[in-house]
Amino acid sequence: MLRRLGGVLIALTALLTGITGTTSATAAPTHGERLPHPERDWMGSSVAAHEGRSGKAVNTPSQRVAQTPGFDVSNWQGTIDWPAAYAKGAKFAYIKATEGTTYKDPYFSANYTNSYYAGFIRGAYHFATPNTSSGTAQADFFVSHGGGWSKDGQTLPPLLDIEYPDGAACYGLSQSAMRSWIKAFIDRVHTRTGRWATIYTTTNWWTTCTGNTATFAAHDPLFVARYASTAGTLPAGWPFYTFWQHADSGTFPGDQDYFNGPMSGLRNLANNT
Repeated sequence: MLRRLGGVLIALTALLTGITGTTSATAAPTHGERLPHPERDWMGSSVAAHEGRSGKAVNTPSQRVAQTPGFDVSNWQGTIDWPAAYAKGAKFAYIKATEGTTYKDPYFSANYTNSYYAGFIRGAYHFATPNTSSGTAQADFFVSHGGGWSKDGQTLPPLLDIEYPDGAACYGLSQSAMRSWIKAFIDRVHTRTGRWATIYTTTNWWTTCTGNTATFAAHDPLFVARYASTAGTLPAGWPFYTFWQHADSGTFPGDQDYFNGPMSGLRNLANNT
């Protein structure tokens, strides 16, 4: 409900912007890149509209192994009470850092710092826009503005959020071109951070827009989105998910996630072991 109200307010703001000729300092693109509404994009912002929700939000996953709860956030959530979320049981979080090569989430720095001091194992994510600039350019912008990695026991691998666009299917790219874009992004992040990036997507999007390639399954952790009682069929090559976004609202701020394992496994991932 808050997101829907937020969308109405943003739409009204955009209308007033067109009348007055003023723009938001955080959302205005530079260097010629045109991002339609980066302040309205987050991990899963397009999932429910394209794939829906089947059943209620999951409280207890059906997997046999331990699942560690967490969540993901962006500017949508505003100021977050991180100690309170940790006390409720969340142990990790992914936080939006960037989009394209021009947008920096205005809440990223506060969220990244405050989550750390609250005890969270957290990481940064980049919302991909493959139709606006190259994978290499977006990876560089991401890593330079919060998407790095340090072996401190509390930093997750950098994450690529790649999902449905508002416009042309698959951002107007062929399956081959999309695979090349993703590879360029992943390779550049790896070169600059020493980590293989986590990939957030849905099985349907991945199948439609990459041809269900298994190329990245060998080294990139999978963060699958599916709002249902199970994670369902996974993209090709991945025998299991590392993270699962199982609902877009619930106990914690933002979207509700699970790490597919106990806290010890989450710490190992953070330490690249």
